[in-house]
Amino acid sequence: MKIVKGLSSEARPEASEPAGDTPTMRLFGLLEVMAAKDQRYSLQGLVEETGLPKPTLHRMLQQLEGAGLLQREGDGRHYGIGTRLRRLSENLLFNDSLHGARHTVLRQLVEEIGESCNLTSLSGSEVVYLDRVETAAPLRFYLHPGSRVPVHCSASGKIFLSQMSAAQRRRLLSNAPLETYTPKTLTDPEALEKEVQRVRKDGFAIDNEEFLPGLLCIAALVPSGDEAPSNLCIAVQAPIMRLDAAKAKTLLPALQRAALALSRIDTDAGSDRATA
Repeated sequence: MKIVKGLSSEARPEASEPAGDTPTMRLFGLLEVMAAKDQRYSLQGLVEETGLPKPTLHRMLQQLEGAGLLQREGDGRHYGIGTRLRRLSENLLFNDSLHGARHTVLRQLVEEIGESCNLTSLSGSEVVYLDRVETAAPLRFYLHPGSRVPVHCSASGKIFLSQMSAAQRRRLLSNAPLETYTPKTLTDPEALEKEVQRVRKDGFAIDNEEFLPGLLCIAALVPSGDEAPSNLCIAVQAPIMRLDAAKAKTLLPALQRAALALSRIDTDAGSDRATA
């Protein structure tokens, strides 16, 4: 049995229209639309896919083709990935050793504890999933890399909040309404502040069905290496029928070992950049 839960519109967009506040970002958004499916697009096909006017899309395609990011197929009507964009994607894969090393730590943690694990970062008032490795267990929640969850009702979010001053937290949360997602979501500012203080003292955070019914998560901070605030968390997620709060705490040693391993990876990468 698989459980698939819905995410925010930013995590699972309903429309394919290229998003962006500038012409450059709208071009990038069009590339994202085209890369999302394994197919070649014609001008008319992109009109139907995005809802943009044909003249606008024609101009955007000309710009991308001229930059070598797209190329016209032999029939002259369809567009595919250009040499420059393909080289960019290959270089990202070949040179992103940091992501590969982090992913290996996540995979080893999943093999050790048997539950799904993810790496997260704070972006505004949301927590972004940077990477995730799923358990092989048949019952699990799917939250893919790129997914966003609210800061106030996620274990990683509470960790990030605990690093802030009280004034920083108030400023952040005053512009991000404490929306109710389940009966257990903390929406009272005073109750949330008490929870954040507990997290600050304990050094870990638990989301006990506060974002999704039936889902429990425990998170720990990845140390920055220089005692500065960190923007990286590692977390374990599982259905409550397999993982309750008491059992989750027994996973903390493994979680903290993985956090230290991730910290060493980032420290080594910083040293490499400094000597390059």
